[in-house]
Amino acid sequence: MLTKRRIAGALALTLGLTLGACNAPGAYSNTSVYSVKQPVVAKTSYTLDLASGYEGLSAGEQQRLSAWFDAMDLRYGDRIAVDDPVAGGATRAAVAAIAARHGLLLSEGAPVTEGLVQPGTARVVLTRVTASVPGCPDWGRRSDMNYANATSPGYGCAVNGNMAAMIANPEDLLSGQGATGDTVIMSSNKAIETYRKKANTGGGELKAASTGSGGN
Repeated sequence: MLTKRRIAGALALTLGLTLGACNAPGAYSNTSVYSVKQPVVAKTSYTLDLASGYEGLSAGEQQRLSAWFDAMDLRYGDRIAVDDPVAGGATRAAVAAIAARHGLLLSEGAPVTEGLVQPGTARVVLTRVTASVPGCPDWGRRSDMNYANATSPGYGCAVNGNMAAMIANPEDLLSGQGATGDTVIMSSNKAIETYRKKANTGGGELKAASTGSGGN
């Protein structure tokens, strides 16, 4: 009888520890409708030093820069900047022309990069921003027991993961696009107002026409 009691007590203690582990502090217990898995935005800068002077970039250096842009696969959202101690306008114009072929404009100012830019050298800085959702997908919790009525650990992975993958400019996740003050409705109203206020084509004076023949 004593042995049976000891076995029953051991089973009860094991079951209690198991249930306690499910609701232990630090266990996943997100009871809100907000997802814990959120996109993380990372910014990386790449640099290329080119020989430059007051006359700008040579044809060979321009070819190097163009090949580098092709290798980096420039895309919407990339930032191109020039760090030139000489501050030669010709160098900046040459870089701007090559960046324009890829549909990008130069940014004002250059981010701080590692190492000094030597005299006679211009540094082209490519800043790329990416977005990802760390820890997704998450299938960590295999048990169906959910005493805290919490969401699953992978809750939000699908929506936020797709958003991070499809957004054209990941920086929009941080600050969004700057507003111009005009909405779509305001812009369309301008066109309608212009159409309504425009004078009719037949509103002017009619030209006098002669009813006689051309010979009289």
